[in-house]
Amino acid sequence: MQNAEKTIFEHFGSQENKFMIQDTTANHTSSLSNGEIPVDAGIGLRACHYPDFQSGKPPTAWVEAHSENLFAAGGLPHRVMQQVRRHYPLSLHGVGLSLGSMDPLNKEHLQQLQQVISRYEPGLVSEHLCWVASEGRYLHDLLPIPYTEDMLQHVSDRIDQVQNVLRRQILIENVSAYLHFADDQMTEWAFLNALVRRTGCGLLLDINNLYVSSRNLGIHSDEYLVNLKADAVQEIHLAGFSVETALGQEVLIDTHSQAVWPEVWSLYRRALHILGRRVPTLIEWDTNIPPLDVLLSEAQKAQYILENIHE
Repeated sequence: MQNAEKTIFEHFGSQENKFMIQDTTANHTSSLSNGEIPVDAGIGLRACHYPDFQSGKPPTAWVEAHSENLFAAGGLPHRVMQQVRRHYPLSLHGVGLSLGSMDPLNKEHLQQLQQVISRYEPGLVSEHLCWVASEGRYLHDLLPIPYTEDMLQHVSDRIDQVQNVLRRQILIENVSAYLHFADDQMTEWAFLNALVRRTGCGLLLDINNLYVSSRNLGIHSDEYLVNLKADAVQEIHLAGFSVETALGQEVLIDTHSQAVWPEVWSLYRRALHILGRRVPTLIEWDTNIPPLDVLLSEAQKAQYILENIHE
């Protein structure tokens, strides 16, 4: 399971579109590049690659940053991000809203996110379908939720609160799972579709997470993709997993610690065919992070697939 601690504290016209980006005229910086995310491959920005972006303009179509790494008022992350936004569209990806938690939404967290959005005008803003906090204590993991009617209402209400505060749509990402809840009442794809219908949110489809869950739980990935609301998917993530053994059984762990596996590339191709269109695609790498050239090479593979997929 991806460790959220590193990302939070790193070195430092349809209903789906009813939320408009808030008015940021007062904070607008004329040097910002066009914020719209292109239908191309991008990379996740990590602290170890800050020098590469400070000293040059790496060849990537767009960049995604973890929202929480920009919550401080200043410092190196902001100096780098100001330079990044002069050259690249930006997507903000959060790990700390804890949409599935029973705790009240963290108003300070939401306010800080709103400030970062106003400052950098991202093309997309996303969060995970999970919980990461209980009774005010953050557990540093992206923990799955049961797919029940009660949880659907709970998460829908919280997404509505977030989108109303931000005055814009957010994307919700599927997380990796390692067990079924005994009281599940629907599939993950049905739960996600219902969130889209009820809240107007979009979807961020993590292909690696889907593959990990399908292997661990016996989920049929093609059935998932065929039934997922295709026009709600506005971003795709690709990453690498690790293989562990537990109780004598092989378990795939969503570590984002290595290159995209061949099986995930294959599922990515099938996903684009099933969705029936190209989707902006991001390469994620969160631990054992290699030199930037390796990430750019992975992005080039995704770009080749995007450009040669037959819709």
